[in-house]
Amino acid sequence: MNRDDLAPRIDHTVLGPETTMKDVEAILDDAAEWGMNACIPPCYVAEASEYAPDVVLATVIGFPHGQNTTAAKREEAVDAWKAGADELDMVINVGRLKAGEDELVAEDISEVVAAVPIPVKVIIETALLTDEEKHRACEAAVEADAAFVKTSTGFADGGATVEDVELMAEYLPVKASGGVGSYEDALAMFEAGAERIGASSGVEIVSGAPDE
Repeated sequence: MNRDDLAPRIDHTVLGPETTMKDVEAILDDAAEWGMNACIPPCYVAEASEYAPDVVLATVIGFPHGQNTTAAKREEAVDAWKAGADELDMVINVGRLKAGEDELVAEDISEVVAAVPIPVKVIIETALLTDEEKHRACEAAVEADAAFVKTSTGFADGGATVEDVELMAEYLPVKASGGVGSYEDALAMFEAGAERIGASSGVEIVSGAPDE
């Protein structure tokens, strides 16, 4: 996979608790230069959409633990879309999934999906789930008409694995996120079935790809 094919499939990311607008601008500059997308905190979306209007801009909803109320997630989603977000990455309520409240998990996702006309990626936080729970989380995302499922927030121990990507790809397009730091890592995820990569190492990933 060459750089031109790879770059649009990378969400170059900065989401740490100390992230400043200068950090976001650096990510946006990299994204614009290399042809990547960007994933940033919701508080900076309006500024970022003005700063780099040609960069595909994703932000996060219910981040990082997913325990916000559904109404709060819905309003956050609408606010982000109106501020200029092109895509949303929302976190499921892992506690409800573990309690077997799958319909409530699906409803939570569905409310966000229905509230905005842009793609919603559903972060299932694979490191916290058994394989059986991963299947159920993906089924909830399908039921809710989500566009993608995503492995991780980066805030739990563990990130994307080949095995998890293969499992999730049975249901929806997959965004592999967490611990993907090189072109070789990204290629392994794509070969497992991922469609998108989320990483703070976007430049390293893309620059490691062949030119042609």
